Amino acid sequence: MNKKGLLIIGAGGVSTVATLKCAMNIDTFENITLASRTLSKCVKIKKMIKEKIDVDIDVAIVDADDTNDIIKIIKKTNCKVVLNVALPYQDLTIMDACSATNTHYIDTANYEHPDEAKFEYKEQWARNDDFKNNNLTALLGSGFDPGVTGVFVKYIEQNYLDSIEYIDIMDCNAGDHGYPFATNFNPEINLREVSANGRYWEEGEWITTKPLEIRVDHDYPEVGVKPSYLLYHEELESLSKNIKGLKRIRFFMTFGDAYIQHMNCLENVGMLGIEPVEHKGQMITPIEFLATLLPDPASLGPRTHGKTNIGCICEGIKDGVRKKYYIYNICDHQECYKETTAQAVSYTTGVPAMIGSKLVYNGTWDLRGAVNVEEFDSTPFVNEMMTQGLPWKVMEMDIE
Repeated sequence: MNKKGLLIIGAGGVSTVATLKCAMNIDTFENITLASRTLSKCVKIKKMIKEKIDVDIDVAIVDADDTNDIIKIIKKTNCKVVLNVALPYQDLTIMDACSATNTHYIDTANYEHPDEAKFEYKEQWARNDDFKNNNLTALLGSGFDPGVTGVFVKYIEQNYLDSIEYIDIMDCNAGDHGYPFATNFNPEINLREVSANGRYWEEGEWITTKPLEIRVDHDYPEVGVKPSYLLYHEELESLSKNIKGLKRIRFFMTFGDAYIQHMNCLENVGMLGIEPVEHKGQMITPIEFLATLLPDPASLGPRTHGKTNIGCICEGIKDGVRKKYYIYNICDHQECYKETTAQAVSYTTGVPAMIGSKLVYNGTWDLRGAVNVEEFDSTPFVNEMMTQGLPWKVMEMDIE
């Protein structure tokens, strides 16, 4: 493949972190182009990078909804890898442009149709042969969750347990941004995710719950006990498929009472709707209108204080004995902001996006097709985490 350089598509909070981190690893990526529908956002990130580490990147305009437009910019830059940190709605157009131009692909979240509150890997996995037959890697879900959570599970499987039977993914954001209500990443994606039915996998079947029906009070190291609610999250789909011997996998996320009250109120009055409605002669989508009223997640960095703790609790068998391990990362919002001008939610997604891109770019991860992070050797990824700003810990837990 006589190509070089990295093309990053998307210029939000996650991209701010990922692009800076890629620039900090410019020796790997050789050159970087940042492209978005809004050139001014790219220019702002370019300026921030230049001020922090004196590395130049190129910027460009691209319509991520248009496969032909993406193909044009890939050909223009002759890039080796495309990192997609745009919206999950745009995964397929970018994937198709990559397979058409013989370019490796990385994203951080699986495909979600803009007109249906549902996300799954089906349509991305269906493109496996397009990449495999062209000797290409499409690395799916290289954020934190999904992403690091899958790497964590693989690491435990490789180093601590002969078989993993139970997995609980625990996601805690104990940050305080001071607003009555705001979302820490794209409001449309966040609110659709939280207000949907919960779902978990057990004994080969998917079990559906009502939104936020199941709550546990979990003690997060260095954070404390926080109410955590069962949600459906995309890594459950890939991990239930790829971790052999698994009996159950669940995902929990923390929410404060005020967040839930605001969300329930908005849902009750129809503001989370994804179907267009007529307003004064114009058709608008309620959740898109709501997103324009809420604080931009990329603006939360300077005012968010506190920590995140995201990890996996894995229980299984080692040498015939039942064991349980907790592997996790802790990030401080203000420390993330000082380094990257973004808060920890963007940081914990953007850094793994860079790491996945780096491992694909330099050939360390070289499985071909549309593959998930847990299908690779976890060691190079977790080693990179230790040096790139996401240190992690493993602790053994008591068996209840």
